Amino acid sequence: MAATRIREDYRALSGPEKAAILMLSLGEEHASHLFVYMDEEEIKEISQHMANLGTISSSLVERLCVEFAEQLSSSGSLVGSYESTERLLLKVMGRDKVDNIMEEIRGPAGRTMWEKLANVNEAVLANYLKNEYPQTVAVVLSKVRPEHAARVLSLLPESFAMEVIMRMLRMEAVQKEVLDDVERTLRTEFMTNLARTARRDSHELMADIFNNLDRQTENKFLAALEERNRDSADKIKALMFTFEDLARLDAAAAQVLMRSVDKSKLTIALKGASETLKDLFFSNMAERASKLLKEEMAAMGPVRLKDVDEAQMHMVQLAKDLAARGEIVISEGKGDDELIY
Repeated sequence: MAATRIREDYRALSGPEKAAILMLSLGEEHASHLFVYMDEEEIKEISQHMANLGTISSSLVERLCVEFAEQLSSSGSLVGSYESTERLLLKVMGRDKVDNIMEEIRGPAGRTMWEKLANVNEAVLANYLKNEYPQTVAVVLSKVRPEHAARVLSLLPESFAMEVIMRMLRMEAVQKEVLDDVERTLRTEFMTNLARTARRDSHELMADIFNNLDRQTENKFLAALEERNRDSADKIKALMFTFEDLARLDAAAAQVLMRSVDKSKLTIALKGASETLKDLFFSNMAERASKLLKEEMAAMGPVRLKDVDEAQMHMVQLAKDLAARGEIVISEGKGDDELIY
């Protein structure tokens, strides 16, 4: 029945259906060249329509090709998209650079919309979702990680959050059409605006940069900045995570970090550490292991400051990676982070 309708009523064809007919009319060899320029979602959508077209009359195919040729020759406008921009950039630069540029344009990183959503700050996401229908919010929260959904839910108005919870409890398998519609809305109304407006705090950015400087250069820049703008220098120092901040690790986290780090790196890093930090690591090692490490540090003799800095930076980055994976918790020194046993 659907195939008959398509054959008889050209005006009833949707855009994807027209594209599917055109691709079939080109033949396998030429169509395969065009598929190379499409992303996975585009290929899936067109392929689905191609499979469901049925028999297409020659007159309909001819009319479609004529319309396509006329529009192509008379159009003076261009349509830009993320996909076409990315394909163009890949012709002139490497994948790494293109990925960085596209990530900046698109907003939060991720291959799919739901992966991107998982990287959106929960306060930002909650602020957007509170104006949506509870059913829409229920669909969105069912697609993100449970821990992320919990944080978003806790930030929604209580009565609204309860309505969302009830919808989620009653929700069965979400139809693909509904999911596609929600995803399309998020992409056009939320992610696009987020990519335009989201700007990283400049002090946070500089703190990350300073964290990756060697100690001598870092001290030089901070001292110069304190003379010009003490307020900015204080903000950057407050945001920086340094090797000495590892003192905020609890016993379990310190043990995980020591198991993960290369022993030679640990030895060199502790060579330049404060006594407080040395005590933290020594106290969380077996007595024999602690004794051997102290003997190695003593036998090592003088160590270049550059080597100590590199080893300490390695441990800081490793601690950040472990924290990002949820394997350790780095306390911020606030009441909310205190552990109660």
